Parts: sequence; C-alpha cells; structure tokens
Amino acid sequence: MRILVAPLNWGLGHASRCVPLIERLQSEGHEVVLGGAGESLTLLRKHFPMSDVLPLAPLELHYGSGKRQVWAMLCALPKIILSAVRDYRMIVEYMQYEKIDEIISDNRFGLYLNKGNGGNHVADCKTVYITHQLVVSLPHGWQWLEPILAKWHKRLIDRYDECWIPDEAVGTTGQMGLAGRLSHPAVMSSNARYIGVLSRFSGKTYAADTSYAVVAVLSGLEPQRTILEQSICQRYENADDTVLIVRGKMQGPPTMVKHNNISIIPWLDDNHLAAFLLGAKCIICRSGYSSVMDMYALGVENKVEWHPTPGQPEQEYLAEYLKNRERDMI
Repeated sequence: MRILVAPLNWGLGHASRCVPLIERLQSEGHEVVLGGAGESLTLLRKHFPMSDVLPLAPLELHYGSGKRQVWAMLCALPKIILSAVRDYRMIVEYMQYEKIDEIISDNRFGLYLNKGNGGNHVADCKTVYITHQLVVSLPHGWQWLEPILAKWHKRLIDRYDECWIPDEAVGTTGQMGLAGRLSHPAVMSSNARYIGVLSRFSGKTYAADTSYAVVAVLSGLEPQRTILEQSICQRYENADDTVLIVRGKMQGPPTMVKHNNISIIPWLDDNHLAAFLLGAKCIICRSGYSSVMDMYALGVENKVEWHPTPGQPEQEYLAEYLKNRERDMI
C-alpha cells in the first residue's frame, strides 16, 4: 500500500514519534509518503531521504515570553483553523491524481476524507488520526471549557476511520499509562484504540556514552525554547559538569559550538542522542509527551528534570503526573 504519514508541525515531537511507525510500515513492504511542512517534515526527511513528499499547509506558531500563554493560544486559533482547512483542500486535490491507500495524521485536524464524494479512490482510502490528548487540558480559570473541547475533539476523531492512541489502556492496577487522564477520557470514540508507546528508541540497543554529565534536549515553540536554552547556559556556565545542549533545530548541519564546559549542537541523529542520554547523570527536557515516551523507552526517566513549557497545561499536567507516578511505583 501507499501510505501518507503527516505529523503536525508543533515542535518536533509529533514527527519523532512517527519515525518508529514509518519504520514498521516500510518493514512490512508499504511505500510511505511523507506529508507536512516546517521542521517536523525536515526531521522525517532526514530519517527517510528516499521517501516521496507531499507538502501540506504550513503552521508557524509562537508562544509568549511570559508564564501564561492564553492570549498567545487565542491568537493562534485562526491560524490553526485555517491550516486545517487548507490541509483538507490540499488532500482532496492530491487524491485526484495521487494513489494513496491510507492517510495517517498525527494531530493534523484536516486530513479526513468525505467518503461520500470523490469516487472509489476516496472511498477506499483509510484515514487514521493519532493523538494522546483526547482530554484537552486548559489553564486554571478556563477548565470549564474542557468538556466542550473534548466533545469537539471527539467529533473530529469520528470523521476518521480509526484513532490510534500512543499509550496503554488502564491496567489491572488502575494506572493510566504515561499520559494519565489525557489519554483516558470518560467517553471513548468507538473508532479509538490504544497502540502502546511510540518511540524511535523502542526495541533498539545503544551503548552509553559518558562524555557529558548533563544533556539537555530542547524543542517546542519560540521564544520559550530559547528562554530555556539561555537558562541552562546561565545555570552551568561556572559549573564543573560537562554539558551538552541539543537545540532541536533541524535546519543546517549538526555543527557543534563549545563555550568552555558547554557544547551546543542543533540536532543529533538517534544513535548519538540515545548514547549521550544513557551516559548522562542528569537530563533536562520538556515534558512534551513524545519526549516522555522517548525517555521511558530508554529507561532513563529516573534522571530526567521535566521542565514543562510555561503556560502549556498539557505539559504542566504531565510533569506533575509523572512525578506522582514515579513516587507511587517506588
């Protein structure tokens, strides 16, 4: 089959968790087409340089510099809606001349198909939506909107043939996987199912590299990505620890710059990144869900400092949930 895989361009997490999915599809003999825009598409193209590419609607968002992002997110809503509308129009147009047997969308809202229009080639195309956030987390003061957004998200999910949740179902102990309540709603869509953790590091073996005592893995929207980078540099500029900062910027070659004990590099391939994470004494990372899955896949979660993006309720919830989860497992 010819399968289009298209992650949302919001940081690098949506793209990175598509890597093991694409690897599996290719191992099964399927032809994978990469869809998307921005740095998330750049990441996939670095992993799969021989795959065809279908450009989709760009989505360039920015956070505010403060600790509250409500206004920034409200301002972003028109861009998000417009991007979804453009995605829908583009995929309908692509289906007129591209043979696509399946579409896998990682949180891109507009990649469903109206099966009543477009002929057999549209009717026969399966559409899949990937998300871990069936419950949309909102800041304090806005949480009364969460049930409304959950219903809206469920209606969106129902437009797809299937919804894949990269987490585990509630276990016999009652523990709710890695995403907690975010991936375990009170009412589940009938087309949804849990597929387990999706990490590019799962099922692979790496040798630890102890060159750096501290490894910081950055991602996410500006200016908060840069603010965290600057904070780490200030924290360790007079320390004895060797520090590696992976900036999460996919453009250009991975050229390393050194400032005394601190080394900064735009990006690393998976083998080197995994080796440095395994060898580090301390890891600094955003509590984005894809990063959470990567750290747990490597078994290094016990040495991670989770730094949620200020004003991003999903990451704030995950950081607190993971802290409590670790405590309960002791």
